[in-house]
Amino acid sequence: MRRIPSQDLQRNVSPVQEAALHDPVAITNHGRDCLVLMSAAEYRRLKRRDRMAFAITEMPEAFVEALCRQATAADPEAVALNHLLDEDPGAWTPAARRLLGGV
Repeated sequence: MRRIPSQDLQRNVSPVQEAALHDPVAITNHGRDCLVLMSAAEYRRLKRRDRMAFAITEMPEAFVEALCRQATAADPEAVALNHLLDEDPGAWTPAARRLLGGV
């Protein structure tokens, strides 16, 4: 990614805008990246990739069931892990609890 000091951006906006239409341009302040200038199309593409995240304890039951069905259909080896869904989280190892966010 091309990097441009903020002072250069202020003096030469048009060439930086043109460059950002093709590839994102990092704008630096005191040598550190502080902003990224990119095309609107690239921004929209990235926004479409946003994901919604839930804590496992906050997921609606229907959502959990749909995920289980999808995982099982996509990966037959997932069936071997289904017993973990029925286990008491208190019986999990400390490493497993940390991995799952302290559930």
